[in-house]
Amino acid sequence: MSETTHDGGVAVSAPPSPDEGLTAAQLAAKYGLAVSGARPRLREYVRQLWGRRHFILAFSQAKLTAQYSQAKLGQLWQVATPLLNAGVYFFIFGVILDAGKGMPRDVYIPFLVTGVFVFTFTQSSVMSGVRAISGNLGLVRALHFPRASLPVSFALQQLQQLLYSMVVLFLVAIAFGSYPSASWALIVPTLLLQFCFNTGLALIFARAGAKTPDLAQLMPFVMRTWMYASGVMFSIPVFLADRPQWLSTLLQWNPAAVYMDLMRFALIDEYGARYLPDHVWAIACGWAVLFAVGGFVYFWKAEERYGRG
Repeated sequence: MSETTHDGGVAVSAPPSPDEGLTAAQLAAKYGLAVSGARPRLREYVRQLWGRRHFILAFSQAKLTAQYSQAKLGQLWQVATPLLNAGVYFFIFGVILDAGKGMPRDVYIPFLVTGVFVFTFTQSSVMSGVRAISGNLGLVRALHFPRASLPVSFALQQLQQLLYSMVVLFLVAIAFGSYPSASWALIVPTLLLQFCFNTGLALIFARAGAKTPDLAQLMPFVMRTWMYASGVMFSIPVFLADRPQWLSTLLQWNPAAVYMDLMRFALIDEYGARYLPDHVWAIACGWAVLFAVGGFVYFWKAEERYGRG
């Protein structure tokens, strides 16, 4: 295309661009471009997460090692902290308030220690999940990876910490007359179900904490209330024997109480099935599947918003 200038010369103008008039979305489709950090389809997201499994494991182990690196006792605090908590709760609830009424001392002490260790597993997973994104923004913004790797890794870290603590839990149970038996095999499925439940919770609170960082300040109060309502320091059916049955059933169906009671049933000889709610294994599986699947999908839906803004 040409035109005559005022001095008689001929000026040649550039031909129109073949991209002229195309929208940004049309241009991206034409040249095979994709939005940076766009959320992949759910199946692809699961595949990407599985591909990062070595990173997830290594990251959780590194976090676990670094957790008490500045303390002189180092990794011993992984066991000492819940044991000290159990000691305080035993003095307040077992000695002063007699929360273990109807339960012999050699049953109540492993009952209490088991409850503290198992609930701490859930509590720590939630608290780590709240800060999983907001506390690692540098990593989130610098590298491209499935963001679910972080809360899953933190939940795995808490599982590894509990496994170290289980050695002490076994010793406490044996010291008070509960020796290894076939029921101890139930520890494995109980821990797996609780890990799935905890991971789902960590994913849910990771998304919530990414949007509202102040949630980390509120959660200790929420977790403390949950602990008191879950029968960590007392047996729900025994302690609420003179209260309406629906209240006892409601508290026993609470997922934290379900996993604690299953662990107590597996470890403590005198803690029989009469302390467990009906269909307890179905309830435990239901909570695990509901939160693991629901939490994962809930977290995935906000994948492209993490680290933005």
